[in-house]
Parts: sequence; structure tokens; C-alpha cells
Amino acid sequence: MTSLQSERRLDRAAFGIAVALAAVAIVIAVDTYNLPEGIASYARVGPRAFPYAIAAAMAVLAIATAIAAWRGKFPERPKDEYGPFYWIVGGLLVQLALIGWAGFAIATGAVFAATARAFGRGPLWMTYLIGVGISLAIWLAFAKGLSLVLPAGPLERMF
Repeated sequence: MTSLQSERRLDRAAFGIAVALAAVAIVIAVDTYNLPEGIASYARVGPRAFPYAIAAAMAVLAIATAIAAWRGKFPERPKDEYGPFYWIVGGLLVQLALIGWAGFAIATGAVFAATARAFGRGPLWMTYLIGVGISLAIWLAFAKGLSLVLPAGPLERMF
């Protein structure tokens, strides 16, 4: 075995990304192929042109990623840290639990605070209050300005 062969190792994570890219390209191509025939048939460039182009571009990216994975051309990745992931997922779960009865602003403030904590910002109580304020402004813009319905809780009912 030569030294080049001993150094080459398949990057499994990158190869997994290549497989995912290829799968999405196939799904896009198949869905585009199954579009009804009569859709915008009067135009030279119909509704199939761009999805096919996107599928082809994703297929090329999948092949290039697979080749780079095979050659081991990806840089060494740092060790995974799961703490930030848990904070963000926890914030989303708290939002899911609260949004029905506490309303949009209070529930979304939890996601904001948990995400800020995941990125090392704090303190948690301050980021929560900032998140509630921003969420309330968003709720006001959507509910009052655009007449769209977002879940309202006690804080939103004051407006």
C-alpha cells in the first residue's frame, strides 16, 4: 500500500451530504417530470425549465461533494458540542408548550432567550425580556398592521 492510499479516507459525513443532495435532486427531477402537460405550454421556457436546472445543479454538487469526500479533501471539523443544540430545542419545546395559552410574545420570548443562551449571550432573564419585546412588536405588526392571526395571550390582549 502506498502512502497516498493510506492517507486517503472516506469522509462519511461529507459523503452523507452528497447522498442527501443526490436524493433531493432526484425528488425535484421526478416531481418536475410528473407536472401535467398542459401547464403553460404556450411559453418556450415553461414551469419545468428551472426545476430541472436546479435538479441538475444539485446533482453536480452531489457528485463534486462525493468526489471530495472520497479524496478526503474536507478540512478537519471541530468536536461537536451538543449543549447549544439542547438549548435551542428546549426553547422550541417551551414555545410549543406555552403558545396555546400564553400567547405569541411570551412563548416566542423563550425561544429567543434559549437561542441567545446557546450562542453564549445572557443573562437569560434579560434576553427573555428582549425576546418578549421583539415578539410583541412582531405580533403587533402582523395582527394589527397586516390583520393576520397569531396566537394571542394575556400580553397581546392588552393591545
